[in-house]
Amino acid sequence: MTGHIRIVNDPLDLVPLLITFNDSDFKQMYVLLSKNWMTEKELSEGYDESKVKDCLAILKKGNLVEEQWRMPKPGEKPSKEYKTTYSKFRANFQCTMEDLGDIINISISADESLRNLVDEVEKDVRAGNTSVNDLARKYEVSPVLIKGLAKRLPILDVKGQGLVFVENKGE
Repeated sequence: MTGHIRIVNDPLDLVPLLITFNDSDFKQMYVLLSKNWMTEKELSEGYDESKVKDCLAILKKGNLVEEQWRMPKPGEKPSKEYKTTYSKFRANFQCTMEDLGDIINISISADESLRNLVDEVEKDVRAGNTSVNDLARKYEVSPVLIKGLAKRLPILDVKGQGLVFVENKGE
C-alpha cells in the first residue's frame, strides 16, 4: 500500500469516501486494490460485474484510484488495472452541521424522496438548467445538497457553480 495521505479540504469530497466505506463490497474491493494492481475482470471474479463498475466509477470520481495499462500476453488485448492511491486520511475543513448532515445523508441514504430529487435534478440538467444555485432555489434545498447529489451520481459532476454530465472516456 502506498503511503499517500488523502487530504480533504472540501467537505463534499467526503461523499465518495462515505459511499465507498458504507458498502461492504466496495470497502472490500478498496482493500483488495490497496494491496495489488487489479483489472476490472479480476475484481469481477469475486464480485458482481455491475457492482465492480459502480465501485470503480465512484473511486475514480473521488480520485481514490490510480489506473494504468497492463501489458497483455501475446494475442490478448491490453486492459486497465487499478490500485488505490491513498492509505491515510486527513480532514482540513469547516462547515455547518446542517451541511455536514446533508453530506452524510446523501452519502448513505436510500431514501425514496432523495431518489426522486435525483431524478428531477437530472431532468433539469438535461434540459439545460445546470446552475447549482438555481437548482437549489427551485427545490428549496441547500447548494451543498445539490453538489453532494452530483458527487454521488456516476453521470454528474460539479464544475465551478454548475453541474455537468461525466463523459465515459472509452472505459
